Amino acid sequence: MRIQKLTEETKQNLLQDLLKRSPDSYGEYEERVAAILKQVKEKGDEALFAYTEQFDHAHLTKETVRVSEEEIAEAYEKTDEKLIGVIRKALENIRSYHEKQKQYSWFDSKPDGTLLGQKVTPLKRVGVYVPGGKAVYPSSVLMNVIPARIAGVDEIIMVTPPGRDGKVSPHTLVAAKEAGVDAIYKVGGAQAIAALAYGTESIPKTDKIVGPGNIYVALAKKAVYGYVSIDSVAGPSEILVIADETANPRYVAADLLSQAEHDELASAILVTTSAELAEKVSDEVDGFLKELSRAEIIQKSLDNYGYILVAQTMEEAIETANEIASEHLEILTKNPFDVMTKIRNAGAIFLGEYASEPLGDYFAGPNHILPTNGTAKFFSPLSVDDFIKKSSIISYSRDALEKIHEDIEYFAQAEQLTAHANSIKVRFEKEGE
Repeated sequence: MRIQKLTEETKQNLLQDLLKRSPDSYGEYEERVAAILKQVKEKGDEALFAYTEQFDHAHLTKETVRVSEEEIAEAYEKTDEKLIGVIRKALENIRSYHEKQKQYSWFDSKPDGTLLGQKVTPLKRVGVYVPGGKAVYPSSVLMNVIPARIAGVDEIIMVTPPGRDGKVSPHTLVAAKEAGVDAIYKVGGAQAIAALAYGTESIPKTDKIVGPGNIYVALAKKAVYGYVSIDSVAGPSEILVIADETANPRYVAADLLSQAEHDELASAILVTTSAELAEKVSDEVDGFLKELSRAEIIQKSLDNYGYILVAQTMEEAIETANEIASEHLEILTKNPFDVMTKIRNAGAIFLGEYASEPLGDYFAGPNHILPTNGTAKFFSPLSVDDFIKKSSIISYSRDALEKIHEDIEYFAQAEQLTAHANSIKVRFEKEGE
């Protein structure tokens, strides 16, 4: 991996490089995505099935687009019992964590007849996108579906690309069944997002679409926002490690590579105060690359978006981490909790040498669907909150309103909204006026 001294120039160059990975930088795909969305919106299933045949080489019909109970039963038969057990353990951890996020309606009443409150209502129907293609992600099924289930969503619909045989990965189907998905459809890409946003003869329109995908999926979600809600526009995966001289270089290297293997656009960055550690980590990376199965993808990722930055002070390292606002942030220092208190921007923070990033991806419980491309400065991980909406509740008695009606009327008049003022005033007109 390239090793650079951390300066303002190298930091700015790095930030510019990372921005190139954003879905906002792929304008050349937008016309293609727009055309797909338009066709599915206008032609429904006809376009949906045609694009599935074109891109996934799978032939679908109204009778086969939805995964049947027989296919789910077959998936259980094809999935190792040990993996089913692990999925169930992970599911329980994820459920336990997210149950603590649940919000409830509340009301606050006063003796004068004033009642204010907030009504929490789950969304009616949610669409979950689960990637396919290069890899299979049953973990993403759990992370998307369980918070929605806890929130009380009435209907959870899942879409995922089929293989050439028109089937979905057994592991994905098992995870969906265990998590409580109501219906699964064998479609992927921008055409699947269009189906969830607009509805087709086979797939009902949803209220919100969640889940990561490739550049076509990301741009499609961005384009349909407004017709439906979305969680976020996800970019490629990324990890940043803050480490000092106490860190184990082999652990650091392994953790950096765990994200670099996702795809060629993934980013892996180490910021360290130890030049010696930097050299050792680089050597360990070279060693791992000789034995890992996705070495070619990892190498391209590291060549383009892999960095080892040597900082003069830990404060400088922390400042850089806050500017990058990484999806995953590992802190491998003598006192990781002290460093953590100074972190403002990160999707998920992993503390200490035994909290490696894949622990969060699969098993610990917190959600692994996280803000990317610096959006951790203002976005949060997927949570139960993403599957609810809130309504304000207001009720006043006549006596309570009478005490303040002149203030409201005066405020409305100041904004020259006389009908607003009149709406309050008429309630206190004297007979004969």
